[in-house]
Amino acid sequence: MRILLTGVSGQVGGALRMPLGAIGTVVALNRSQLDLSRLASIPEILSAIAPDLIVNPAAYTTVDRAEGDVEIAYQVNAEAPRQIAAWAAARGIPLIHFSTDYVFDGSGERPWREHDPTGPLSVYGASKLAGEVAIREARGSHLIVRTSWVYAARGVNFLRTIARLSREQSELRIVADQFGAPTPARVIADIVTTIIDRCRPDLPARLADVGGVINVATSGATSWYGFATAIVDRLRARGDRLQVQRVIPIQTLDYPAKARRPHNSRLDLARLTEHFGIVPPFWEEALAAELEADDRQ
Repeated sequence: MRILLTGVSGQVGGALRMPLGAIGTVVALNRSQLDLSRLASIPEILSAIAPDLIVNPAAYTTVDRAEGDVEIAYQVNAEAPRQIAAWAAARGIPLIHFSTDYVFDGSGERPWREHDPTGPLSVYGASKLAGEVAIREARGSHLIVRTSWVYAARGVNFLRTIARLSREQSELRIVADQFGAPTPARVIADIVTTIIDRCRPDLPARLADVGGVINVATSGATSWYGFATAIVDRLRARGDRLQVQRVIPIQTLDYPAKARRPHNSRLDLARLTEHFGIVPPFWEEALAAELEADDRQ
């Protein structure tokens, strides 16, 4: 199987490269090789590669900047997936595309199910939802993978930021009224690769059976404050020299941002288990494993 993988310089794309390589020949493209803002170039690049499967984690993910950069956010998150999906549908090529909990309005306390009504609060969320709609409208074989609170031991993300600030500051003030499941990119990559591997050779039919959308995250939930506290505790337990003395819970209103964030980012994982037999690790276990992997690198 020849697999086109986009966005390999990002967290999820980078994490997918190795496990996908165990089940197929991966053609991995970074932004300079496939710039999703250059819409006219996309069909030609896809035709030159001629993949059997497209895995597309590439996206515009700078949430606050998107509020003032609407056109480029929609080009990358909505129009580019439209082009990719149309090309793939015309040739019977399955497409696995990544989306976000930001397509929901963040209300309530119940974990979001795949077919709950959407209602994004931000340009980023709205652009990702538009991409989902465009992929469905192409009517090709597809799976939209919704994730939340993605991080990794490398790159720019919450884990890395808290680790850095904990070494520089004596006090951290962290939002405590937003809830979700912190999910390492490598967990997402392993789950998605397992889905692909288990569904061969009848991948299009299996993706249709699941309704074309699946939630992928760790089990359990916490707040950003709870996540930050767990990071600090584990860094200190492994012997890191930290300056931080206190992690203080604050409210969203105390941390103003351009884009509104969901209060509730929990994702229901029942469909993942029922259709593919996958039970994700709890977020605490995943954090410990991510930090251990960082130690080995």
